[in-house]
Amino acid sequence: MWWIKNKTLVRESGLLEGGCDYHCHLLPGVDDGVKEMEETLEILEIWEQAGLKEVWLTPHIMEDIPNKPAELKAKAEELRKAYTGPIQLHLAAEHMMDGLMMKRMEEDELMPYINGNGNDNENQNENGMLLVETSYYIPPMNMEEFINRIKKKGYDPVLAHPERYQYMGTNDYKRWKNEGVLLQLNLPSVVGAYGPEVQRKAEWLLNQGMYDLCGTDTHSINHVDYFMNSSISKKMVRKVRPLLTFHS
Repeated sequence: MWWIKNKTLVRESGLLEGGCDYHCHLLPGVDDGVKEMEETLEILEIWEQAGLKEVWLTPHIMEDIPNKPAELKAKAEELRKAYTGPIQLHLAAEHMMDGLMMKRMEEDELMPYINGNGNDNENQNENGMLLVETSYYIPPMNMEEFINRIKKKGYDPVLAHPERYQYMGTNDYKRWKNEGVLLQLNLPSVVGAYGPEVQRKAEWLLNQGMYDLCGTDTHSINHVDYFMNSSISKKMVRKVRPLLTFHS
């Protein structure tokens, strides 16, 4: 059947070949992601085989998980020493738009992606992208203020996995795109990992050309196994691949 011939498993699709994962929770023991170094190294080996070239470690920073930049940098250095493979590892963070983030902005303690130099936010005065998120169910009351402050700091705001926000619809996506917010696709969304409604929204955003970059949002080896053994259409692979090589 033609629809079977046009599908393949993610692990056989070449989807990740030469790409960059802009969002994952592989830094061990710092949030709700991977807990042990051994699991992180196992996942990185799978990513090597899949052809990934770069991975941005983006641990949570939020009121419930108040990670500090210095501590995360120390953890990232431990991982770099333990990992001897070819994937380039960079460090940023996924910032919840809450009171802690407002405080960190005032103190210049944000952890952005830095434009192409791999210096892992060592120079806070350089422009870069800043990964942010909200609750899945309700927006922050002052979301526009957050976005404006991020831009005043010189960063391009990147909204993590917009397809997963239940309160967002087409008008919300158009509004934030018009206001200069970049949108980051969670790759598992396009294979149905979060359910059919999230998949539908992800496909709509892709078809509208509204995504700018993507990530796996990996939290565990189980997440990796599910994603890599899921079916994906060849057409979807072609649509998604450009998002794996985004450069600001």
